[in-house]
Amino acid sequence: MTKKVISTDQAAPPGGPYSQAVVAGGLVFLAGACPVLPDGTWVKGSFGEQARAALTNLARVAEAAGTDLSRAVRVGVYLRDFAHFPELNEIYVEYFGTENLPARTTIPVALDGFDIEIDAVLALP
Repeated sequence: MTKKVISTDQAAPPGGPYSQAVVAGGLVFLAGACPVLPDGTWVKGSFGEQARAALTNLARVAEAAGTDLSRAVRVGVYLRDFAHFPELNEIYVEYFGTENLPARTTIPVALDGFDIEIDAVLALP
C-alpha cells in the first residue's frame, strides 16, 4: 500500500513531527485539528470560536487531500470540558450535516490551554 502525505498552508501547521493528513488505501487520515489559524496563532475565544476554527482546519486539510467532510467515516472529538458537548453538537452539524453521519467518539481529555481537538478518517471520492 502506498502512502501520500498531505500538507496545506490553508490550515494550521502541524504542532509537532507529524503530517496534517496521510492518504493510504483509499482513505484520508486527518491529524488532530486544534483551534489554530494558518499563521500558527491560537484562537483563544469562546468554545464556539475554537470549535469552528478546529473544524475549519479539518475541512481545509480534507480539501487539500481531494475530499471533504461529507466523506467522513469516523470522527474523534476531544473536549477539555464535557459540559461543551451540547454546543459541540450544534456546531458539528454546520460542518457534517444531519444525514449520512460518520461514526463519532467524543471524550473529555486534559487539553492544556485550548478547549477542543478533532481528528477524522475520510473516504476518497
